[in-house]
Amino acid sequence: MLRRLYDWVMGFAGHPNALWVLAIVSFAESSVFPIPPDVLMIPMILARPSRAWLIAGVCLVASVLGGLLGYAIGAFAFEEIGRPIFEALGKIERIEQFNEQFNDLSFWPVLIAGLTPFPYKVITIMSGWTGLPLGTFIVTSIIARGLRFFIVAALLWKFGAPIKDFIEKRLGLMFILFCLLLGGGFYVLKFL
Repeated sequence: MLRRLYDWVMGFAGHPNALWVLAIVSFAESSVFPIPPDVLMIPMILARPSRAWLIAGVCLVASVLGGLLGYAIGAFAFEEIGRPIFEALGKIERIEQFNEQFNDLSFWPVLIAGLTPFPYKVITIMSGWTGLPLGTFIVTSIIARGLRFFIVAALLWKFGAPIKDFIEKRLGLMFILFCLLLGGGFYVLKFL
C-alpha cells in the first residue's frame, strides 16, 4: 500500500498544479502523512531547475504550517489523534520513554528531526504534547526545514540529475552526521 501511495504522489511531479500538490504533501507530512515531500520536490526541480528556490520555499512554508498542525494535535488531541499516529508508526513505547527528557533537550529534537530522515511528524506532535515553547518550536522548524529543503534545491540546481542518487541515498546520513558534529561541538563548548 505504501508503494502505491508513493507512486501516486510521484505521478503529480509533472502535473500543472504540482506546486499545490507539493504544498499539500509538505503540510501533511509534518503531521500525519507518511511520504516525504522530497519525492515530489526532486523530480520537480530536475524538470525545472530555474524554479528550485520557489519549490524549496513552498516546501518550507507548507512544512512549518503542517508542523503547527502536528503541534496542535499533540497539545490538544494527543489521545484521539496523536497516539494512533504513533501506534501506526510503531513508536508509542519509545515516545512515552522519551517524553520525560524531551523538553530538557530544548530545540535539539526539532532540529534533528527537521533535518534528518527521522519522521518529522513524530517530533511536531511530541512538541505539542510535552509543551515545548511554541516560539522555540517555530524558529527551530524554520531553520531545520529551511536547511533541508534549500540544500536539496541547491544541490539539484547546481548538479542536476547526477546528484539525485546521492540525495536519495546519502543526504539523510550526511544530515545525521552534521547534527552529531553540531551537538558534539556544543557539548564540548559547554563542558570545557
